[in-house]
Amino acid sequence: MILRENYLQELIQFKDTDFIKVITGVRRSGKSVLLMQYRDYLQNQGVAPENIIYLNFESFEYQRIKDADDFQLLIQEKLSDSQDKIYFLIDEIQFVEGWQKIINAIRVSFNADIVITGSNANLLSGELATLLSGRYVEIKLYPLSFKEFLLARSVDSHSRMVDKLYQEYEQYGGFPSVVMSAEPLKDTILSGIFDSIVLNDIAHRAGVKDTHILKSVILFLADNVGQLVNPTKISNTLTSERVLTSNHTISKYLDLLENAFLFYKAKQYDIRGKGYLKNNAKYFIVDNGLRRHAIGKKGANYANRLENIVFIELLRRGYTVDVGKLDSKEIDFIARKADEILYVQVAFEIPENTHETDNLLHIKDNYKKILITGRYYEQNEIDGVQVKYIVDWLLE
Repeated sequence: MILRENYLQELIQFKDTDFIKVITGVRRSGKSVLLMQYRDYLQNQGVAPENIIYLNFESFEYQRIKDADDFQLLIQEKLSDSQDKIYFLIDEIQFVEGWQKIINAIRVSFNADIVITGSNANLLSGELATLLSGRYVEIKLYPLSFKEFLLARSVDSHSRMVDKLYQEYEQYGGFPSVVMSAEPLKDTILSGIFDSIVLNDIAHRAGVKDTHILKSVILFLADNVGQLVNPTKISNTLTSERVLTSNHTISKYLDLLENAFLFYKAKQYDIRGKGYLKNNAKYFIVDNGLRRHAIGKKGANYANRLENIVFIELLRRGYTVDVGKLDSKEIDFIARKADEILYVQVAFEIPENTHETDNLLHIKDNYKKILITGRYYEQNEIDGVQVKYIVDWLLE
């Protein structure tokens, strides 16, 4: 079991508060393990086992629980006579229809600490948002960072093996089950994860009957990570490949892919005009291993693969990330967190010209600007812009 220390500390920080803790993230990224680690922490803190109600709605034991009435009866069965605080740890709650009202009722009726997990962004929309407005905190969980990857493999960050292991991480990604498996099994496990996300979390839940079009959209996005796209461009490309679809269908599928946390959308922001541009956006896949699986293990395209790793790491570090536009120039990422703004340019190699740093230097403010490279260079600064090797940056 890989300890997700940062996420666990976030849960502990909100322990015994009125906030419902909502752990979200793509399937198989470690939400269930985190929930069990929190359960272990509670028991180590002296919480009696009967005061911890742990339910996993993906397990065989609870397949009969379909709606709010079933859920309410189950909770009544599990409750003890104790007057102490009850800790409710509920995994993959989206499988229960109408669960929102029961969770709110638990919050109102009992001395309760509540943690729930889900693999769909709609968990935090609609009725839950209405019932629990201002009363929940979202903990966004991602596949393993490179730091966590090294910890899982028991390798020190100063080891000579780090660069070689980064190549493995870049190729196979950070899903815990993939990281801990032998290399011959990695692709098989990635295939299973991919199919469970596409078929269960997207197609089945949304009633998508023609998965061929859905998979074609996924292939297009995975193969064009880091490229500005829009529904019209995707639709026209697929139509030219004899996959007949429409802008409306593409827009619907893009929403489904985001809701399942398979892809993340980076909107284009006009730095000079200080507003978002509506037409184009970039899409980044949650894990490079899934990208490799989706496009059939094709190599090359190193720059886009590097950009994908940087984008997801910025999200993992708590930034909101946009794509920058300054007149005709592109800034790969504008990362914002509270009062902090970070401008990031990504290049696999530093080109002979100064194009990458010039784009950053045209931004006339004093916020931090960095260039992240896929190759190691001795120089750590160009015209005041910090140059960081991807491995060093990931280990900061």
